This record gives sequence, structure tokens and C-alpha cells, in this order.
Amino acid sequence: MAGNALQKPVNLSGDLEAVIGKGPMTRAQVTSKVWEYIKANGLQDSKDKRQINPDAKLGAVIGNSQISMFKMTAAVSKHLS
Repeated sequence: MAGNALQKPVNLSGDLEAVIGKGPMTRAQVTSKVWEYIKANGLQDSKDKRQINPDAKLGAVIGNSQISMFKMTAAVSKHLS
């Protein structure tokens, strides 16, 4: 049986590495580090914590518009290979 996809190391785009550090890392680590970045930089919407307000660095990865945390994961995955 194949290993869990979340545990398989993946390569990161340059834009994503600028936010969370050098890859490769697992998808689980990527998600965790993106959340660390969001929390450290206060990017969650104050009224609705499920909404992310990207700064310039994170915007290069997920776009500059407010995005829901559910759509954010899909946007980040485009930067994994």
C-alpha cells in the first residue's frame, strides 16, 4: 500500500519557500508552517477567523484577495511538486 500522501516530501515553489522556508517538506508540514506564518503575522480576519487576509509574501502564493482557509489549501497545493 502506498504511503500517506501527507507524509510524502514534496518540492516547494520559490514563492512558497519565501513564506515557510526551504523544502522539500511533507504536505502536513507545509500546511502547519503556512498556519504558523498566518498566525505570526496576524493575517486571520478579526471578525471571521476562517478568512485569511494575505500580506504581500503570502499573496504571491495564494493571491492577494481575502481567501477562506478551505480554498487556501488548494491554492497552496499549486506550489507543490
